[in-house]
Amino acid sequence: MVEYLGNQELLKLRKTAFLASSTISSETVLQVYDWATEMRNRGECVVSGFSSKLEQDVLHFLLKGSQPIIIVLARKMYKVIPDELKESLAQNRLLIISVSTAIRQSKITAMTRNRYVCEMADRILFVGVTEQSSLYPYKNEYRNKLEKVYDTIWQKRNYYVPLYPR
Repeated sequence: MVEYLGNQELLKLRKTAFLASSTISSETVLQVYDWATEMRNRGECVVSGFSSKLEQDVLHFLLKGSQPIIIVLARKMYKVIPDELKESLAQNRLLIISVSTAIRQSKITAMTRNRYVCEMADRILFVGVTEQSSLYPYKNEYRNKLEKVYDTIWQKRNYYVPLYPR
């Protein structure tokens, strides 16, 4: 059962999914912060579970902007909306989607959530995904949604490619 809270019109927008492994190099973290700032400045809609530490950091950057955000929960809908989300909900630029009735997120509900995020996205940014990562099957399955620059930027050390060439 899928449950929605917020502006369902955001589902009609072009969406970039952001999925990050829990193990990330500090160099990559800085590049992701730059990416999040760019997405915020460009007003691009970002969809994620915002579950990993890096995903939560990205949400923090995005909430400071005015662009649309879609949060997909791997658990039941919030009973009480977290304070940091209230303003964005009131501004009609946030949609929260619950894809589970579970009380807490589990590995199974996270997998369901990640597939849902990949399915709804027009393009996907995977960060820190290795063959051992639980995200690897999604990166492989949804490779047609990867932007080429996204797929290569995170593999290169000491080299930064603008995520959106002008």
